[in-house]
Amino acid sequence: MSPSMAWLMLVIAGALDVGWAISMKYAEGYTRIGWSIASLVLLAAFVFLLGRALKVLEVGIAYSVWTGIGAAGTFLMGVVLFGETLSAMKLAGIALVLMGIVALKLA
Repeated sequence: MSPSMAWLMLVIAGALDVGWAISMKYAEGYTRIGWSIASLVLLAAFVFLLGRALKVLEVGIAYSVWTGIGAAGTFLMGVVLFGETLSAMKLAGIALVLMGIVALKLA
């Protein structure tokens, strides 16, 4: 697998991580069967893709990028879907996470 393909898998895994976190919220403590199944499918998918990306990428870089994508994406989706609070400090924090992801990719 090429490094470009590994990075693509890593980014997709990060996006699936966001979907997983949101589906857990909708699953309401795994009491709603449809959302619970969706959550488990998303979990399996992102773990698979992350594992594939790790065959090529350094574990420290890949895990940090995947976590950052998940954190930033989940934060933004929480604001959009659930009306979670947004402040200048939170935006600054997410901006720092995103800058860190870019820096790790360029390293």
